[in-house]
Amino acid sequence: MIHFEWLWALAACPLPWLAHKLPAISPHNQAALRVPFIEDFQIDQPSKKVMSTKSWPFYWAVIAWCCLILAGIRPQWLGEPVEMAVTGRDLMLAVDLSGSMEEQDFLIQQKQVDRLTATQSVANQFITRRAGDRIGLILFGSQAYLQTPLTFDRQTVMTLLSEAVIGLAGESTAIGDAIGLAVKRLRTQPGNSRVLILMTDGANTAGVISPLKAADLAAEHQLKIYTIGIGADEMIVRSLFGNRRVNPSRDLDEKTLKAIAEKTGGAYFRARNTDEFNTIYTLLDELEPIEKDKQFFRPKTELYIWPLGLSLFLMLLIVILKIKNR
Repeated sequence: MIHFEWLWALAACPLPWLAHKLPAISPHNQAALRVPFIEDFQIDQPSKKVMSTKSWPFYWAVIAWCCLILAGIRPQWLGEPVEMAVTGRDLMLAVDLSGSMEEQDFLIQQKQVDRLTATQSVANQFITRRAGDRIGLILFGSQAYLQTPLTFDRQTVMTLLSEAVIGLAGESTAIGDAIGLAVKRLRTQPGNSRVLILMTDGANTAGVISPLKAADLAAEHQLKIYTIGIGADEMIVRSLFGNRRVNPSRDLDEKTLKAIAEKTGGAYFRARNTDEFNTIYTLLDELEPIEKDKQFFRPKTELYIWPLGLSLFLMLLIVILKIKNR
């Protein structure tokens, strides 16, 4: 169907008529010369053929003005309504930036990297696949702060996550505060679509609220939390006395992370290497999406270009004819 976007432009239709009817304003008084033998200065009237030829520019100008007005009201062709896919979840990622995240116990392309680098690499792949979800980002250390509010702009979330550095939020770990901040940001969203993915490599050592208390608060607001414990179970450390095996994840509080997940109806995962990290995010990809209110849009095709083009063409003809008749 045809739709006109700016019908108020029709008010400009009588402008040429008004300009013609308004009295001409001249800065100087004009003197009249009376000639008693005026008949001698009479000019023969042009023939009907000539008169008809000279009237064509007037008609062209009228048509050009009408076409210009038609272009001004912006005609559009509206197609059939198309349903937009707006299904998905409101996902909040909480990433630990405490000092322990600098432990280099992950391998990416046969290169030793720290835990944050591995988290950023795998999480960015996960974010890329979450088309249709709104994603937010919380970074926490000694304090927790919102880096990115919920948004469909996944590229911005990935950029800000990649720019995060260890120690940016302090050297300690405030798991409870990170959960509390997620509850605050997600509590106004639909109850069955609130999800927090919490990634940490340690235990709660800072903050004003305990992780279990924050988990109870999350459960009250129907926030489902998936916790991921980051870090290898063992690694070889070279020293003056030879090589020895150590557990770099000895500070990881798996008991608390499991309790948080159980209280909120989520699950706990262990990421000892990048392969397990990828497996975890593949499982998270299988979260059942929640349908939201359907939205529709109608594709629009702009048609103003045609009357505008015709108007410009007629005006060009009028100019050419004026120049030719000089």
